Amino acid sequence: MFARWGTCLRVALGDAAARIDHIGSTSVPGLAAKPVIDIQISVASLEATDAFLRPLTEIGLVYRADNPEQTKRYFREPPGQRRTHVHVRQLGSFSEQFPLLFRDYLRCHTAAANEYAAAKKHCAAKFRNDRPGYAQAKDAFVWDIIRRADAWAQHTGWAPGPSDA
Repeated sequence: MFARWGTCLRVALGDAAARIDHIGSTSVPGLAAKPVIDIQISVASLEATDAFLRPLTEIGLVYRADNPEQTKRYFREPPGQRRTHVHVRQLGSFSEQFPLLFRDYLRCHTAAANEYAAAKKHCAAKFRNDRPGYAQAKDAFVWDIIRRADAWAQHTGWAPGPSDA
């Protein structure tokens, strides 16, 4: 699914997208995940919306201007298609680097990925009908892993690899 989206996004955005990456749980092989594709598009500036807003809406993505997060612009899948979250973030920003580091750390550390999967399953069972409660409960596990990921990054000199698309 990501490969198809990645190709479509690269054609639509061209050089306006410095990176197009598969992020989120579906980007980590074998990790338990909801059937949602998360895609991160890295751009030079969030304020230069002409570079990405029109191309993304022209391919059917729905811009969510009401998204409360100020560090990204958020789009959803075209109506009737599989759930897809598209996060447009500023290249090099903390909010852009965070999901890449998290993903890469879990890809390289199976035990941490298994711990995270167990935590997600526990939170999903406890907060079955409470999506905000699930997200809040999961946060402690995410921050524990990101602390370990940061130590790993400092030890290895981690930097994001090439863009996925």
